[in-house]
Amino acid sequence: MKKKLLVLYGGVSTEHEISRVSASFVAENLDGERYEIHKMGITKSGAWYLYEGAADKIKDGTWENDTESLIPAVLSPCALHHGIMALDKSRKKYDIIRIDCAFPVLHGKNGEDGTVQGLLTLAGIPFVGCSTYSSAVCMDKVAAKILCEREGIKTSPFIFARNKEDFDYTAFALKAEEAFGYPVFVKPANAGSSVGITKAKDRDRLIAGILKAFEYDTKILIEKAMKGKEIEVAVIGNTAPFASLCGEIDPQAEFYDYDTKYVTDTARFYIPAGISETASKKVRRSAETIFASLDCSGLARVDFFVDGEEVVFNEINTIPGFTAISMYPKLMKCEGRDHSRLLDELISLAEAGK
Repeated sequence: MKKKLLVLYGGVSTEHEISRVSASFVAENLDGERYEIHKMGITKSGAWYLYEGAADKIKDGTWENDTESLIPAVLSPCALHHGIMALDKSRKKYDIIRIDCAFPVLHGKNGEDGTVQGLLTLAGIPFVGCSTYSSAVCMDKVAAKILCEREGIKTSPFIFARNKEDFDYTAFALKAEEAFGYPVFVKPANAGSSVGITKAKDRDRLIAGILKAFEYDTKILIEKAMKGKEIEVAVIGNTAPFASLCGEIDPQAEFYDYDTKYVTDTARFYIPAGISETASKKVRRSAETIFASLDCSGLARVDFFVDGEEVVFNEINTIPGFTAISMYPKLMKCEGRDHSRLLDELISLAEAGK
């Protein structure tokens, strides 16, 4: 009997569009002989629908206009339902569709931050990826850095602030200047895909970056710009995590921002990364330590800066991109896990428990 798998995508997030692309990739690479696939999309306005149409319409966003394939539905928090409440064809009552496992492909806020993970936990549905707690901690760049520092992991130096009524932008900028000089990076504490990030080389740009970051979150951080190569590793597992070989990103731009990732297609990727064997081993060990320290499960992508033999933790992503250009599936494919096998393994880890 096929397992009933729910693929969740979209969401009320600045990363809505990337989520659609990732979800389309996941749906197209799942083994249809093993899974009965249910695709559930969340619009930017927060409406939930089961979608019975083609995965390519999820990718380009036209799924929302495919009204004949849309069924109003919700993920029920009731553990007895263990699944979805969907309107039947008469639109007069709800049918219950039991789900064996869920695969959230919801990048950013309202999906990667523990919100949906909490709902799935209440529903009693096993799900791919980190727990509610781990998702929330990893999404918060400040919390993740503080916890990793306690484990002896070197992170890029930073300061952070919350947007209170008496917040003094100039004073915060001066504090960053005195601590780090220039350039620095300004980031929302809870955002992904480089949304809301500014590289500042002077005070005017720094203050503008602070204002921009606060548009995306009430907590922001300023980091010292680190020298070195941008290195990423893919981690998979539960209690015994495995870190892949290292991949290197050359953004071919000022930094690896949203446009460089998803619009201009100028970045270059190298697998394996052009770093020493010693540095590579250190990155992989650090990634596994970080994964365990933050109570991760299932999967994560961990990002570092490497300068010679120096390894510095940048950030962790618990729902990394699953697009044709995404590093996570690329790295795992180099480790012998093709896309279908990788998805099967992630689902098995979810069913094994956190």
